[in-house]
Amino acid sequence: MTSSDALQDGSPAFHIKGGSFTATVLELASVSHELIKAQLAARTLDAAAWLQQSPVILNLDKVADQEADWAGLVALCREHGVAVVGMRAPKALQPALQGVGVPLLGSLRRKGGDSDAAQPAETAAVAAAAPAAAPAAAAGRPETRIITAPVRGGQQIYAEGDLIVLAPVSAGAEVLADGHIHIYAPLRGRALAGVKGDASARIFCQSLEAELISIAGRYRVAEELRKAPEWGRPIQVILQEDVLNLLAL
Repeated sequence: MTSSDALQDGSPAFHIKGGSFTATVLELASVSHELIKAQLAARTLDAAAWLQQSPVILNLDKVADQEADWAGLVALCREHGVAVVGMRAPKALQPALQGVGVPLLGSLRRKGGDSDAAQPAETAAVAAAAPAAAPAAAAGRPETRIITAPVRGGQQIYAEGDLIVLAPVSAGAEVLADGHIHIYAPLRGRALAGVKGDASARIFCQSLEAELISIAGRYRVAEELRKAPEWGRPIQVILQEDVLNLLAL
């Protein structure tokens, strides 16, 4: 069949549709290839479940005034399995990024005119120095982190121990923990427990409406979860024989 015959066939080969997807934001605080390479290697080994299983946006707001090999930084991220699908940068930097071959996004503006670069770092940041360790509990276990405010879309909350959330987790938000995750409200975003490989970790929530749930790298997404009878109900998620199971509470 020639190209003209295919056009006259009338059968559509594709459809263009809008969609809403969750992406992890990797906020750069340094443009040093050596530093980023070392910390990406550590991050992807320890938290592959959440860093390598979703599209990633590189946020350059904090390094926009520095000279850098931007194409090389994107290549470095991809070498470590980070699926860079876009770059967020101020307008002044965007001309320098035109040849990188990655879609460009403007800086996210919030009500009041503040950019997301000014808010507390709740994203997966590659810091200029190794992040400080969380205070350890008396028994040597990491402290449980308790969140009382709603987790908004675009936020990412991480706990080195267990994570307790006393408010809704909105669509587009992400909560992660090395241990268990307890959400005493609807879960509409993403929840990833046991991100360092703890297969005994569990997820609890009062209403399962999640975009993604994961334990120790095994995950299920909304398209599959919506078909489950537990959708919209209080549940716990456990990993049994390498399969995520939903159990009613």
